[in-house]
Amino acid sequence: MTDYVIPLPSIPTIPTSSGGDFPVRRVYCIGRNYAAHAVEMGHDPDREPPFFFQKNPNNLDASGEFPYPPHTSDVHHEVELVIGLKKGGTNISVEDALDHVWGYAVSLDMTRRDLQGEAKKMGRPWETGKAFERSGPVGPLKPVSEVGHLPQGRIELKVNGEVRQEGDLNQMIWKVPEMIAYLSEYFELQPGDVIMSGTPSGVGAVQRGDNMDAMIDGLGVLSVKVV
Repeated sequence: MTDYVIPLPSIPTIPTSSGGDFPVRRVYCIGRNYAAHAVEMGHDPDREPPFFFQKNPNNLDASGEFPYPPHTSDVHHEVELVIGLKKGGTNISVEDALDHVWGYAVSLDMTRRDLQGEAKKMGRPWETGKAFERSGPVGPLKPVSEVGHLPQGRIELKVNGEVRQEGDLNQMIWKVPEMIAYLSEYFELQPGDVIMSGTPSGVGAVQRGDNMDAMIDGLGVLSVKVV
C-alpha cells in the first residue's frame, strides 16, 4: 500500500445519466471553433489549424451554481458541447475517432474576459482567465448508447430567459472526430480525457443573481445560477 505524505486529493468526476460518475483526467478546450464567434472576437474565421488550452479537471462543476470569481468585473458565458473519452491513444485517425467517445454533455466555459484580454495583449497564458475554480459548469454526461453521436443539433444559451447564444453543432469549424485526431498527434489521450468543443457567437457578461440555461438538442438543459 502506498504511503502518501499528504491526504490523497479526490478524483474529479462528472455525473452521468446512466448512473455512476465519469472520472476526469484532463480537460482540453478548443478556441474559436465557430466562425461567427471567431469574427466577434476579432479573428479571421478561415479554417486555420486549431489551437487548444486547458482547464483543470476540478474546474468542472455539476452543482448548478457558479460563484462569481474575484479580480474581475467582466465574466462571460460560453455554452459548449463536452466530449468524454472512454479510450485514448496517439495518432488516432479521423475515421476511428468516434470509437473513443463515451458520451456527451452540456457545459459552460466561464471566462474572466478582462483577465484573458490582458493576458493576450502581453502574450501570456490564459489560466487566470479560463482555469479558475468552478469555471466549467457541466451537466450529466450522456452515453453514446443513449444519445448517439451529435454531428448536428441546436446549441443555445439563455440568461434570465433571454436567448444570448444560438447556433448548430454542424457549424463547428473542427468537428468532433477531427479534434480527437488532432489532439492525439500532440498528446497521448487517455480514458477520462474531456474535450470542450468551442462556443457559438453571442458571448457576454453575467452578473450575480443571473440564471443561465444552456441547451443542446438531445442533451437537455443545464441550469446554473450566478451566486
